[in-house]
Amino acid sequence: MEIYLPIAEISVNWPLLILLGAVVGFVSGLFGIGGGFLMAPVLVFMGIPPTVAVASQASHVVASSTSGVIRYSGQGGVDFRMGGVMALGGALGAIGGVELFRYLRLLGQADLVVSVSYLVFLGAIGLLMLYESLTTILRRVRGEIAPRTERRRPLWLYGLPWKMRFPKSGLYISAIPPLGLGVFAGILSAIMGVGGGFILVPAMLYALRMKASVVVGTSLFQIIITTAITTVLQAGRNQTVDVVLSTLLLLGGVVGAQLGVRYAGRFKADVLRAALGLIVLLVGIQMGLELFVRPSDIFLIAPGVADG
Repeated sequence: MEIYLPIAEISVNWPLLILLGAVVGFVSGLFGIGGGFLMAPVLVFMGIPPTVAVASQASHVVASSTSGVIRYSGQGGVDFRMGGVMALGGALGAIGGVELFRYLRLLGQADLVVSVSYLVFLGAIGLLMLYESLTTILRRVRGEIAPRTERRRPLWLYGLPWKMRFPKSGLYISAIPPLGLGVFAGILSAIMGVGGGFILVPAMLYALRMKASVVVGTSLFQIIITTAITTVLQAGRNQTVDVVLSTLLLLGGVVGAQLGVRYAGRFKADVLRAALGLIVLLVGIQMGLELFVRPSDIFLIAPGVADG
């Protein structure tokens, strides 16, 4: 049941890769994120080089996100205008990010930067999400009333030029903030192989103050365009996309994402955020362990201990 991956230069169990694609696709549809933050680390744990893992799993992100957008658009949950502005920024960020990725590869530091990026971003965001959601859950269990918080939009959103109307999101703001978020997502897509949904969704909710009903679908729509551009650029500039690996992951991802979207409505929002926060935190910690505590270090020390 083994298949050889020509770019990664290793043999892997192909049914396991399809199952992995389905599981991550399910998580993607359930939480409304691209799923790349989970896929790339798992591929690295399987022995696939980080640079190949990051570039190759991007097609899975595109497939699972597309599957999710189809479902959300049918429910009127996608702001295509907002998503288009963010995708424009994402394209610009992807171009710069791929060039940065290429430069890091030439320096021999790409694997290190990928691992550190996962550790820092996932660790910090996972802690914040977990803290916020657990606080909400505990307050509900105790029967406490949540303190009223102001939902005013930051004044700086209105002081910037290039204002646009986003009727679906209920906004009339400058195009610069969503464009900037898109650029940031594009860079993350190139360096980490993620769509950036785990950062974009909170930013769209708490910074842009978009309607919650359109945030997830709009984020996934932006992820499709940004990640597709990143995949093409990575294949052309860095030759790190393993087509065999991408195809196997994609096969499972489409089915898994549909199931995830279907089951998403069966859970409370704060429970989903807590689960996602825990997953993000654990993946970040695991990437840190892979970075600083390698199995080879243990085997090198063991003989010396035994001799003693």
